[in-house]
Amino acid sequence: APTELVVKDLVIGDGPEAKAGDVVDVHYVGVEYDTGDEFDSSWNRGESISFPLRGLIQGWQDGIPGMKVGGRRQLVIPPELAYGPAGAGHRLSGKTLIFVIDLLDIA
Repeated sequence: APTELVVKDLVIGDGPEAKAGDVVDVHYVGVEYDTGDEFDSSWNRGESISFPLRGLIQGWQDGIPGMKVGGRRQLVIPPELAYGPAGAGHRLSGKTLIFVIDLLDIA
């Protein structure tokens, strides 16, 4: 597993560019790097979600800015930029996570 944030654009959007501190509206899926097990998906819930980047894990705070509306980006996030080391109290602590994110809008 990578030890640093890996950002890969799968689709380059053509809308406005997200900046640190923006409120973003996204669809996403999250899977564990080691097992490929899905742990969360807005697509499965049937609705996008909006939230301020400042309130998210560091990997999202670092990995979303620069993304354009209409784009799809993959983030591979090591534990230090996600939920911390194993035993940190979250069920995903100690795990490297992969997110695929569609940026739908910026508020």
